[in-house]
Amino acid sequence: MTTRVCVVGAGSWGTTIAALVSQNAATSLWTRRLELAEEINSQHLNSAYLGDYVLPAGLEASVDLERLVKHADVIAMAVPAQGFRHVAQQVAKHVAAGVPIMSLSKGLESETLLRMSEVLASEMPNNPRAVLSGPNLAHEILQGQPAASVVACSDDAVALQLQELFSRPTFRLYTNRDVIGCEISGVVKNVIAIAAGISQGFGFGDNAKATLVTRGLAEMSRLGVALGAQPPTFSGLAGMGDIMATCASMQSRNTQVGVRLGKGESIAAIVGSMNMVAEGVKSSSAVVKLAQQHGVEMPIAEQVALVCEGTQSAEDSLRALMSRSSRSE
Repeated sequence: MTTRVCVVGAGSWGTTIAALVSQNAATSLWTRRLELAEEINSQHLNSAYLGDYVLPAGLEASVDLERLVKHADVIAMAVPAQGFRHVAQQVAKHVAAGVPIMSLSKGLESETLLRMSEVLASEMPNNPRAVLSGPNLAHEILQGQPAASVVACSDDAVALQLQELFSRPTFRLYTNRDVIGCEISGVVKNVIAIAAGISQGFGFGDNAKATLVTRGLAEMSRLGVALGAQPPTFSGLAGMGDIMATCASMQSRNTQVGVRLGKGESIAAIVGSMNMVAEGVKSSSAVVKLAQQHGVEMPIAEQVALVCEGTQSAEDSLRALMSRSSRSE
């Protein structure tokens, strides 16, 4: 029997995953916009997000969520964190019990501070849940450059099924049972990428960026462990791998936001000019609140949150970080 995959969300990452898995299984891609579905089906392009990259001819796009979900054997959710629950509620109306749901999103729900797998658990309790996370810059993966990622799931059988289904010759997948660690890594690395981008925007060099990334990784690890994550996760692909790729690349939307902040633009102007979501902007405040609930110190995330909330300038945040009292690493 042919496995049918539905990817929900046709941004750059959702479309990239759909393009990959369509070479392994019958794949459909849900989008809100009819004109995008028509472009994908007739021209095999998603020009707004992926430029002139030609998508596989067998990839079908549609705005009919009910039809796609009803016939799916596996669902991958590629919806920004702040709209994730609303779409999950629509998916829940039509998905069959037992169908695995895999989150591709790296954010926290602002109001509840929940991770996306927790949102899925509340909306679809009868479906196994997994997370895909790692150093996944969409354009490089579409070009066939070597990359790897992690399928995190507490159910080993489901993890192995998804590993086999989504793997490609140039896209290597590992399994991991530490869902909390993989998700927290994906959330926090976006916040740290904004800080690294600010440093770059100021014109600082590699020493400054390395310092921010290293201390940011320490913050990520502290929060994750406080929530029940396993420490080794943070030295793996979902932790160190993802933060390295994101903070080093101008392909990262969060790094782009940071660079523009460092050059003096306002957060409102930056967000208003972007056609894709930089998850770290909204997640920064949620990360800080979650850390405070668990008594975890995250000074870099705190300063990024103040800048993203528009209550403090990037320059003042840098001064606040540099003026902290010295301590043991």
